[in-house]
Amino acid sequence: MAVEYRRLTENELEVFIDMRIGQLREEGAKADMDLKPALRDYYNRHMADGTFISWLTVDGDKIVGTSGMSFVEKPPYFGCPNGKMGLLSSMFTSKEYRRQGIAKELLSRVVNEAKEYGCGTVQITASDMGVLLYTDFGFVKNGNFMQYKL
Repeated sequence: MAVEYRRLTENELEVFIDMRIGQLREEGAKADMDLKPALRDYYNRHMADGTFISWLTVDGDKIVGTSGMSFVEKPPYFGCPNGKMGLLSSMFTSKEYRRQGIAKELLSRVVNEAKEYGCGTVQITASDMGVLLYTDFGFVKNGNFMQYKL
């Protein structure tokens, strides 16, 4: 298998969005709405201002793995004194390419981007399938994460 890794550009955005929606469905999302316009808007804005990056795994002309990192800033705290955080998302590998080290390589690349951006921490809401990857990489579960839906 001779896959290549490269940064997401506008040229791959529509396929990336389709893969993101497929990932959400695979993880159990049931919402019945067209999410494409909102995703397209988000990625276009944040790729343009540098607050979203993605590395892809490509086999020939087919995207087989995705990753994403959004850069945000919140008030500094002891665990992240500069307040810059990376929010990991869109970690997905096509079924026939899983268990070959692709996700680990993508994760390394986006975490390195977060370091270069100056982030003091990276967070993710992990799927059941991804927990082992993230704990093996060094992520630690934070039992305090809560969410309030508006």
